[in-house]
Amino acid sequence: MKRRIIFATGNENKMKEIRMILADLGMEILSMKEAGVDVEIVEDGMSFEENAEIKARAVSRVLTSDIVLADDSGLEIDYLDKAPGIYSARFAGEDTSYDVKNRIFLDRLEGVPDEERTARFVCAVAAVFPDGTASTVRETIEGRIAHEIAGENGFGYDPIFYVPEYGCTTAEMSPEQKNLLSHRGKALRAMKKILEEKLREEEL
Repeated sequence: MKRRIIFATGNENKMKEIRMILADLGMEILSMKEAGVDVEIVEDGMSFEENAEIKARAVSRVLTSDIVLADDSGLEIDYLDKAPGIYSARFAGEDTSYDVKNRIFLDRLEGVPDEERTARFVCAVAAVFPDGTASTVRETIEGRIAHEIAGENGFGYDPIFYVPEYGCTTAEMSPEQKNLLSHRGKALRAMKKILEEKLREEEL
């Protein structure tokens, strides 16, 4: 039976990134939706790591012979005491568009100078293996909140997340460039090393 990686998300944008980065593991990579899993997941952890593991374990209980991955990511704005943090997706209501969410943060930082607009994207990726063990990694990308929305690529808070050394927002980067730099890209590559190690151990 071919080993599969199931990613606990229904987000198509995220699946594209995940498939690009994990492609050469040579395993089938499916979203939980594609794997036919529909479970109610309550993300009540107090950190990105806890929430990622909660999601992975919920799906792993259904698909016991697959490796289940999940991520929890969000934006931390230092000026706002690291808000929205773990509530990034739920901020101002889950059904509120990111255009509205992005506008709220730009309004809150109105007149705040660049050096106080520091922010980071955080991503924790958890893996739960068929034997019940779990591994978690955490990565970030540092930047600051832009003064206006810019860029058509990316999703979520990308249009307001400005990376000074590249002189643009993550929504103005190509998907390839963003994968190299992004919190999720880094976390997935860190997780990929763990998966490769795990697969090697199984072959021994």
